[in-house]
Amino acid sequence: MSTTAVDCQQAIAALPVPADWNWEVVVRPRRRSLGINVTANGGVVFAVPPDADPHAVASAVRARMPRLAEQVRRRGSTSGEPVKELVGGTGFAYLGRRHRLKLVPRSSGRQVRLHLGWLELPEPDTAGEGGDALAAWYTARGTRWLAARAPSMAGVLGVAPTSVAARDLGRHWGACASSGSVTVHWAVMQLPSLLVDLVLAHELCHLTVSGHGTAFQKELRRVLPDAHDRERRFASEEPRLWRGSVC
Repeated sequence: MSTTAVDCQQAIAALPVPADWNWEVVVRPRRRSLGINVTANGGVVFAVPPDADPHAVASAVRARMPRLAEQVRRRGSTSGEPVKELVGGTGFAYLGRRHRLKLVPRSSGRQVRLHLGWLELPEPDTAGEGGDALAAWYTARGTRWLAARAPSMAGVLGVAPTSVAARDLGRHWGACASSGSVTVHWAVMQLPSLLVDLVLAHELCHLTVSGHGTAFQKELRRVLPDAHDRERRFASEEPRLWRGSVC
């Protein structure tokens, strides 16, 4: 282990890092700042540049500790979920269509995109960084798609959501708030559009009906007459959804 790695490891060890964490420090020649990768089983890799200041690294880790602890807890409790290897050819779905991953050179302004049937990812320094970039792509693209899709359903139901967006919802596929906002987990955007519509319609119905009783089912079938068939298909496909775990 290099001197930089040893010094940074000692600086991090001096923090109140939970005793049950499995973590390590690695030096990445291409890095310019600290990178943190939470692995699929809840381990933590601190990637630092060769000239890293141990005190600055420790300070950055301390600042991120609350969010990091939540990521470790979530990854450690979802080890049965799909894990993606970020290598060329790995399959990623968007709206039911499968695209193969293509790692492209990293350059200023280059972002994740669909191009000629490939899902292009600027080569990340760590797997965690790559997973976060892909999740951000699903979130941004999913938000645009959902926002365009919602008005027609909302019109049928007679509701007016204040906002519609995709984001990470942890163990939930959809959510609605008393403020009128509707959210769908970005991972749902991997499914065919008729199943994404199911989750979106489900949450729109909750804007006026709580629970899942007769009144709710009536509203759901008003906008999606075949909701029962879609629910059965969703139940069979949702365990295979990728939620961001990488290796």
